[in-house]
Amino acid sequence: MDGTLWIAFALTLFAGLATGIGSLIALVASRTNTKFLSVALGFSAGVMIYVSMIEIFVKARDALTNVYGESGGYWVTIAGFFGGMIFMAVLDRVLPQLGNPHEVKTVEDMTEGPTNDEYARLRKMGIFTALAIAIHNFPEGIATFISAIQDPALGLAIAIAVAIHNIPEGIAVSVPIYYATDNRKKAFKYSFLSGVSEPLGAIAAWLFLMPYMSDTLFGIVFAGVAGIMVFISLDELLPAAKEYDEAHLSIYGLVAGMAVMAMSLVLIV
Repeated sequence: MDGTLWIAFALTLFAGLATGIGSLIALVASRTNTKFLSVALGFSAGVMIYVSMIEIFVKARDALTNVYGESGGYWVTIAGFFGGMIFMAVLDRVLPQLGNPHEVKTVEDMTEGPTNDEYARLRKMGIFTALAIAIHNFPEGIATFISAIQDPALGLAIAIAVAIHNIPEGIAVSVPIYYATDNRKKAFKYSFLSGVSEPLGAIAAWLFLMPYMSDTLFGIVFAGVAGIMVFISLDELLPAAKEYDEAHLSIYGLVAGMAVMAMSLVLIV
């Protein structure tokens, strides 16, 4: 296994296990810094949207136009892009409804304990949330891995953006499980394990996609990755950022994320 593959796996592992950071924040901190959360989620969305539309989509189109020509390649790229969006939309529809990975939790949600008849429901909610996030993170792992294989610097940017948005997901898992069990270790374990599906997605990409990689497959996968990233940003990150927005902080974070990504791509070139 060459160095690029190891870097790609490491970046995917880093992004996925950021759910554990969210769990630690929930179980250790006394208050949530909602201003920072709003800016960070907006920043993550800015990175994802900019890199998807400016870099990933273009690379996909270039690969596919080499195979299908200018017009045909562009149409296949568009199909792949919206196919990625549709895939994530369908995935969100079939996820367990009790555990919503898009619902942001804060440390303050832990300040009031449940009544006795709520323990079972909260435990079930935490487990279903962990399952939903694990399923949700699997294609993100594929996206981070494939991006890092193509361009390690690009993979690093995506991994950081994914890691930032995995932090509140870790909180979403640990809060109800801690409520239900009064066990910090168990809450952390479920949160940590929900992020393991991200490196599992990388392994699946390595085993089932890499052996058959061609300009056509690469272009379709990359276009789908762009669609997935944009959908996550619009469906998950920006709504969550706006939930704790003060004085347009989420938009400032969004613009800052785009600017940082734009400057880094210029420096890389």
